Amino acid sequence: MKKDKVKKYEKTVPAADVGAKGSIGKDEVKESLTLLKKYKESKTSLENRIVDNEQWFKLRHWEQLRAGSGEENASAWLFNSIANKHADAMDNYPAVSCLPREASDEESAKVLSQVLPVVFERNGFEKIYSDAWWYKLKAGTAVYGVFWNPLKNNGLGDIEIKQVDVLNLFWEPGIKDIQKSKNIFHVELMDNDTLIALYPQLSGKLGGSDVEITHYVYDDSVDTTHKSAVIDRYYKLIRDGVETVHYCKICNGELLYASENDPEYSQRGFYDHGKYPFVFDTLFVEEGTPCGFGYVDIMKDAQKQIDVLSNSLVRNATMATTPRYFINSSGAVNEEEFADWSNNFVHVSGSNLGEDSIREIRVSGIPEIYLGILNSKIEELKETSGNRDFSQGGVSSGVTAASAIAALQEAGSKLTRDMVKGGFRAFAEINTLVIELIRQFYDEPRFFRIVGENGEQQFVSYDNTDIRVRQQSTLGDVVSMRKPVFDIKVYVDKASPFSKISQNELALQLYSAGMFTPENRVQALHAISMMDFEGKSALVARLSAEVNML
Repeated sequence: MKKDKVKKYEKTVPAADVGAKGSIGKDEVKESLTLLKKYKESKTSLENRIVDNEQWFKLRHWEQLRAGSGEENASAWLFNSIANKHADAMDNYPAVSCLPREASDEESAKVLSQVLPVVFERNGFEKIYSDAWWYKLKAGTAVYGVFWNPLKNNGLGDIEIKQVDVLNLFWEPGIKDIQKSKNIFHVELMDNDTLIALYPQLSGKLGGSDVEITHYVYDDSVDTTHKSAVIDRYYKLIRDGVETVHYCKICNGELLYASENDPEYSQRGFYDHGKYPFVFDTLFVEEGTPCGFGYVDIMKDAQKQIDVLSNSLVRNATMATTPRYFINSSGAVNEEEFADWSNNFVHVSGSNLGEDSIREIRVSGIPEIYLGILNSKIEELKETSGNRDFSQGGVSSGVTAASAIAALQEAGSKLTRDMVKGGFRAFAEINTLVIELIRQFYDEPRFFRIVGENGEQQFVSYDNTDIRVRQQSTLGDVVSMRKPVFDIKVYVDKASPFSKISQNELALQLYSAGMFTPENRVQALHAISMMDFEGKSALVARLSAEVNML
């Protein structure tokens, strides 16, 4: 086991000794804090928008719109649209396969394709993916962190994949590609007791914070008095024409770790892949920022107008169904008896009870045109979000066939397909970072349970021997190095039930048409070659083999 290497990750260097031994000292720590505050100031508008969108998603927007007064209610049209978008994303949960660029790497690519899903499963990636999609739909951008955690596996270390809150990330203003930022800061609150256990030199130095983190509006009272902000700074340097990424950890002005001060990483960088360990998954792109905007941003105006009209209609209906009366003071009607509907008798004073003594207050109903405006606003919200009725399974005109429903869904789901493809691009980038971490850190073998296509299980031992950078040949003073590179292909692991039913119906139609009879194999091969459906390549290969046997 790599005990020596693990200890280097956990090693902490006293700040007083850093100036003499390494490149990062007290001056660099002060510079980092100044730079972080500058980055945070430029991100204020984005942070306010994310917090505001979270309130809209929780149907708490009227708390902000009415500034604490009024009895307005919030309808859930916006929430319903976002919930359906999230369901679309989870119906298209991604899977991955690795493709080699050279024939000699084919076996390594096959093993990686089996190992990667296990790495993601051990990190609970399905929940991470779900949470990230909720965040992406609300705030416009989800961020994944792909790190090496030396404390996992009892100190052997392993890959850690997490969702990262955009409120805790800070980057150089004006850049669109996060990898182009000169620095990236990640700030996270940690319990003081935990920090002292990990870094004893912090004892007596905690309290207060180097930077104030923007918080969401919580229903609970969140106490942060016994927590301290831990700052992770990632930055890039160019040495000998090679871009490297370095990392340092700071808490309350104390340097806890710096890769530049670590002899093992001072020249090569903390991660060999030379990238920041963050992947941004943006929904709707904005120029000049790695973040985008989400569905809450485009639906909140329509949702506000729907709520205003709905509240007016409800108030009118409440007034119309709650009788109120004008009572002439000279009529001497006993008001208490009149208001008590369980009382069969109402006493009056005087000899005559005229029609003017008591008269009902008439409330005019709202004209139909305003109800039409409300419905048009609801339709506007559905259209702008692409959340039409048939995308939720609701259809009209007697459409009941699964294939017809699937066809309607496919015809109207361009926004969903585009949205999912954006998530797939981010997923491919996450897998690329995972492969690079395997290449760098999997020196010791790890064991994986692999499930085959037919459900059979096998247990394999895997390390980075086949994919690490290694010497290929030597020509004079020139040493040729070879690095196996793989292409990442992302496909849908969990498809919509309607899509599966539609595909099953297609198989039955092909069978009913006689395409699988021996005498029609050649014609079937030509016909299927012009089609496009899941599993087509396997079917074409099977038919081709049968045709060649004739």
